[in-house]
Amino acid sequence: MTACRTTLGLLTVLGCAVLLTGSSCDGTQAITVGSKLFTESVILGEIATQLAVNAGADATHRRETGGSTVLWEALKTGQIDAYPEYTGTLRQEILSQLGLESDEELAAALARYGVAMSRPLGFSNTYVLGMRKARAAELGITRISDLTQHPALRFGFSNEFLERGDGWQQLRAHYGLPQEDVRGLDHNLAYQGLGSGALDLIDVYSTDPEIQYYDLAILEDDRSFFPDYDAIWLYRQALVETHPEAVAAWGRITGRISAETMQALNGRAKPPGDQPRVPESQVAADFLRDELQIESRVTTASTSQQILARTGEHLYLVFWSMLPAILTAIPLGVVAAKYRTTGQGILGVVGILQTIPSLALLVLLIKPLYDAGAALEGVLGSSFGLTRLGEPQAIVALFLYSLLPIVRNTAAGISGIAHSVRESAEALGLTRAARLLRVELPLASGVMLAGIKTAAVINVGFATLGALIGAGGYGQPILTGIRLADYSLVLQGAVPAAVLAVVVQGVFELLERVVVPRGLRLRRS
Repeated sequence: MTACRTTLGLLTVLGCAVLLTGSSCDGTQAITVGSKLFTESVILGEIATQLAVNAGADATHRRETGGSTVLWEALKTGQIDAYPEYTGTLRQEILSQLGLESDEELAAALARYGVAMSRPLGFSNTYVLGMRKARAAELGITRISDLTQHPALRFGFSNEFLERGDGWQQLRAHYGLPQEDVRGLDHNLAYQGLGSGALDLIDVYSTDPEIQYYDLAILEDDRSFFPDYDAIWLYRQALVETHPEAVAAWGRITGRISAETMQALNGRAKPPGDQPRVPESQVAADFLRDELQIESRVTTASTSQQILARTGEHLYLVFWSMLPAILTAIPLGVVAAKYRTTGQGILGVVGILQTIPSLALLVLLIKPLYDAGAALEGVLGSSFGLTRLGEPQAIVALFLYSLLPIVRNTAAGISGIAHSVRESAEALGLTRAARLLRVELPLASGVMLAGIKTAAVINVGFATLGALIGAGGYGQPILTGIRLADYSLVLQGAVPAAVLAVVVQGVFELLERVVVPRGLRLRRS
């Protein structure tokens, strides 16, 4: 029991530090602009944010928040207020069941969700299929329908494209494509696979600067599968009343971004080859200065400042998931040890939770947690942060993933106590509660602490996935580094995460020396 109290005390101290240093609880009512996990969306998100700020609104940008589904759910539930989207994605993926044809029908359908759309920004970023020109010429491929004659080709598609309503499965059926060697991977890694010869064909955004760098041949969509993907702003209708200046500012840029301009902006932020990269915020500021004569102040944090900020976010996720996991898992482990049938059910449930794919769980938790937070806000006047984007979902997912090691080790530690020791405790006249608190838990403390240590180390690693839905932490520079093929950014997230995991393990090793009885440590050695 001493181990439990000391561990909880340690986590409480850590929690206080996190609350004092974290930046997640500012309580402001700023407009939150989201963006997807690719460069163009980040640039457009920066443009929207800077336009709103210049118009006098308090706006923040949640970069690289997730894919289309994550952002759409976040917009509907009010976790973000606006994000750049494409009409083709709305018609073919998000609202595909409605069969929408015109922009007027699309706007009316969005209004039923409390969402409005702007006029097109001026360019269409449709999906296209690309091959290296030399490879396409060698095989005589110029159209998508030509692919039917080459079933052995190796395809690499972004994971989102594989599952979209306007993606691979429907494209395959539309053209009758026979290819079986189809891999799902990050969009940016697909270009590298194409360049190295590991892939023959990938999905491409028509405004990607890599098209020219990799000398790609864009295959003709000769059976008109891909729809137009006009870029637009999506925003909550409530902003028309609460922040009309921001909505008006976004309208100033509609129709003014051509496909060539967007490709050039993408090329500055994510230059192929060894050219110097310009941060997306600076790219957006330069564009607004040249196009609308708007001066935006752009500040770039140093590497140490960025690591420090990500450390605070990461510790926030780890603490608020580990503390409830310990408080929940130890009693469950005790029950599992005392009641065999019930215990098998408990271990089965926490084992199943461990097998749920992490990204799927993160996405599935978005709407239920927002609804719970909104209900609490209505009753108690506070949502306890459940309506924030990313963090609650990541914390709940990490909590669920942390249960199994603690429950299992607690049950094993108590079940492993010698029968003679239990009989001695009973002979002394100790009550069941006293036996548990004074004998069983102290004797099982070493095994229990090992389970908590395992859960904490795993938690530190899993917390990097929270960046996929905007929760921040060390996963953010990793995602950005993958997107920009900048391995220094990947290391900026991966190395501190590894160091933190080692530190956490070391802290628990020291804690074990303090709280586990010396005799038990010697016997185990």
